[in-house]
This record gives sequence, structure tokens and C-alpha cells, in this order.
Amino acid sequence: MMIIMPLLHIHLRSTLEVCLLTRGILTQIAGRDRGQHYIDNFLYKTIFLVEALREAATAVEQEKEILLEMIHSIQNSQDMRQISDGEREELNLTANRLMGRTLTVEVSVETIRNPQQQESLKHATRIIDEVVSKFLDDLGNAKSHLMSLYSACSSEVPHGPVDQKFQSIVIGCALEDQKKIKRRLETLLRNIENSDKAIKLLEHSKGAGSKTLQQNAESRFN
Repeated sequence: MMIIMPLLHIHLRSTLEVCLLTRGILTQIAGRDRGQHYIDNFLYKTIFLVEALREAATAVEQEKEILLEMIHSIQNSQDMRQISDGEREELNLTANRLMGRTLTVEVSVETIRNPQQQESLKHATRIIDEVVSKFLDDLGNAKSHLMSLYSACSSEVPHGPVDQKFQSIVIGCALEDQKKIKRRLETLLRNIENSDKAIKLLEHSKGAGSKTLQQNAESRFN
């Protein structure tokens, strides 16, 4: 939460600055003869205001996703397993209430796409959905596949194999969609990583418990 709040403050301040700037431009236009020169000037300046608005809305979309992921991670953390059932139930109620309030925030930034970009987005989304559907059957293989998809979206030198076919599909998407696809893959990989850690911790806890039981049983016979 300490990471999110400064970001929210920055974007809220940016939105306020955009509103004030817009009001200032409108005041300038209203105080003069509304000839073509002033209207052209107003529309030119408005281009930057529109893009600032879209960027601010996109940032809020991302922050909503991060908040939901944080709450979900807390609910599935090892810390939640180590407290009493009563405490866990109370904390889950609070987490569910926070998640519900977060979901009430509806922000939508539509991306303008040509037919080719629309088709590329559908194709890329279908590939990711197919990998996600295999999580329960083979998590390890699904994780490797996701990493190859993510490498196809990264501008950095990949540490593993790159899905060349997926890369060509993503390149055909609109720039905003490319960013969203990469963010979705990052979120999926983080969720898998957190699941792996939770499973290992649970197995370690069970193993330690079984070892303790075995030692207690042996001590009874000695």
C-alpha cells in the first residue's frame, strides 16, 4: 500500500493540473475573438490534454490491477495459514471487503485498432488463454510456455527461448495492446511463482510436522 499511495497521489495531482490547464485555455479562448487562429490553437493544445487524460486513466487501470493482486496475494500467503481460524476468517472478511470496494472503480480506456490489429489481439489473447487452461494439468510446462511468450514481448535480451510465432502476432497488435499483453503475462508469472512458494512452504510445514510426530513416536518406545 505504501508503494501505491504515492502513485495515486501523483496521478491525482496530474489530473488536477490537466483540469486547471484546460480551464485556463478555455478562459483565453472565451476572452478573445473566436477566429480560426484561436480555435486551431485550442485544438492543438487539446491534443496533449487528451493524451494526458488517457495516460492518467491507464495508470489508474494498472493501479487497480496491482491492488487486486496484492489483496489476493495476502489472502493466499503463508502468514494467513499460520494464524488461528477465527483470525483468518476476520482478515478474509476485511480483504474481501477491500477487494469489493476496489472492483467498484470502473476505468476503461478504449484502444483504437484497425482490423488487422483487432485480429492480432484476438489471436494473442487466445494463445494465452489456452496456456492458462492447462495450469491444472501441467503447471511446470505451462510456466515454461508463459516465459517463452513473455520473452517474445520483452525488449531486453531473453534468458530463455522465445516464441517467435507469438512475437510476430504481438508486433501486429496496437502499441497499447502490446503493453497490456506484457502486463498480463507478468501477472500470470508472478501468480505462478507465489503459488510455487506457497506449495513449497506447505510441503515443508507438513514435512516438519511429520518428522516431529515420528520423533515423538520413537521417544515413546525408547
